[in-house]
Amino acid sequence: MDVPSEPSTLRVFVALAPPDDAKDELAHVLQLAYARYPQLRWNRIEDWHITLAFLGELPSTAVPLLRSVLAVRAASQPTLRLGLRGGGHFDERLLWSGIDGDLEGLHGLAADVRELVRSCGIAFRDRPLRPHLTLARARRDDPISVPQAAAALAGFVGRPWRTEHLHLVGSNIGRGPGPIRYRDIEAWRLGAGVRARGSGASPEP
Repeated sequence: MDVPSEPSTLRVFVALAPPDDAKDELAHVLQLAYARYPQLRWNRIEDWHITLAFLGELPSTAVPLLRSVLAVRAASQPTLRLGLRGGGHFDERLLWSGIDGDLEGLHGLAADVRELVRSCGIAFRDRPLRPHLTLARARRDDPISVPQAAAALAGFVGRPWRTEHLHLVGSNIGRGPGPIRYRDIEAWRLGAGVRARGSGASPEP
């Protein structure tokens, strides 16, 4: 039987993701919006993420380089205290929920990740970080649904949570007319090295 070969290129980004209970909390608030705006292209809950660095289309040979440097960075990165808050939109077409909490730490992590990517010789468009969780996209002929859905999220304040993993993610954006899908290429627990260094016994006086 023929085994499907891996694609020669991948559309890649580095991201964080809220824990399941934080996503479930927001999904519950969105139930009315799901029913009221079925014409929007809603992201799957399991695909919700906070992009730190969007790298675009990369050769698959770049992935091992990224795995190496990102694994080391994740181990040394303390967890961040974040939360989901409110809603907004980009250009009336992309609906998002905002990010609250340790935004200074989030921007610092994103800057470090981008520098690591550049250290691998990988070029990408370095856009300013605007922390958000993408929820849905509208068709070009629908300028109303996304702003209305964003207004309905204005008062939402989710519970705070700690980041758990750094994710290297691949997507099928631009690979056909179907829905956008994401998959973890790999994920690393944050702070593993920090906890290991702190778990040793105290020296004798």
